Amino acid sequence: MNCRGVIAELSSYFDDALDPQVAADLERHLQGCRKCRVIVDTTRKTIEIYCNAEPVPLPDDVRQRLHNVLRERLGMKAN
Repeated sequence: MNCRGVIAELSSYFDDALDPQVAADLERHLQGCRKCRVIVDTTRKTIEIYCNAEPVPLPDDVRQRLHNVLRERLGMKAN
């Protein structure tokens, strides 16, 4: 397993959906590669924060501007 392989398998790794041998290879790579450990740790923490976060309501003016831009980009008419 190399760094590209870690990135390619990251989603499956977090979902515990890797073949046991591939998971073992990935974990062995992580033991020796600080850069990949940082990527895995940061991604894991980001997922944790996102899953535990409460939704933040958009202010009305921001919501309206966002909708206007999306309508424009999608070629839709305003209500």
